[in-house]
Amino acid sequence: MASADHVDWLIVGLGNPGARYADTRHNIGWMVCEKLVPADEWRQGGRLWMEARLRVGRHKLLLVEPLTYMNLSGEAVKAVAANLKIGSDRIVAVVDEYNFPVGRVHLKRGGSDGGHNGIASLIDELGKADFYRLRCGIGRDFGPGGLVDYVLAPFGAEQTVERDVMIDRAGMALKHLARIGAGRAMSDINSGALWAPPKKARPETPGQKKADLTKPQHPAPADKQTPANGSEPERPSEPEQ
Repeated sequence: MASADHVDWLIVGLGNPGARYADTRHNIGWMVCEKLVPADEWRQGGRLWMEARLRVGRHKLLLVEPLTYMNLSGEAVKAVAANLKIGSDRIVAVVDEYNFPVGRVHLKRGGSDGGHNGIASLIDELGKADFYRLRCGIGRDFGPGGLVDYVLAPFGAEQTVERDVMIDRAGMALKHLARIGAGRAMSDINSGALWAPPKKARPETPGQKKADLTKPQHPAPADKQTPANGSEPERPSEPEQ
């Protein structure tokens, strides 16, 4: 079981255990966590979950994958949170979101379960909804009544590139949150600024260079300055011989 030493953030990857679910859309939370920490660093944290530790600078993160199946995820999270004595405001659930296109990553705090059974279980067991959700888009390519089959199916072959980029970005988002805090990180993540390429410096135009060359030079020493009327300064009278 996770020891009760200090942890800054509890990261919960939502998903279902077992090989048959490993590549499904519903398991995007597990995919993100397993990209952050190699397989050989995970261990059984308790009867209900697997866990791994990650350090981001001076910040300590505990990554958890509930083994309860999605609908009972809150039971594992409640047990871990109680053992760590960590508040719900320091918990981030990494979750699939069918209202977003594949590739989008979005951080929010609180709100309803949005029809997601894993989030509903966390709210029910924690007794609060103020934890963070890092939502990873899985698209909405299904018809009426097709949600369950859709989320329990793998990403399409044409979506794998976008899926992998999203997994990388979600990992970057979690590390960024740990480094600078959720408030500032939320803006960077949701705007896309976190993974936007740095802006290149604009080259100077010829006109700008010319303007630079016409900047006034440093003033001449006081004894050599020309008066405002443009005439030469009077020379001091020579001492009489």
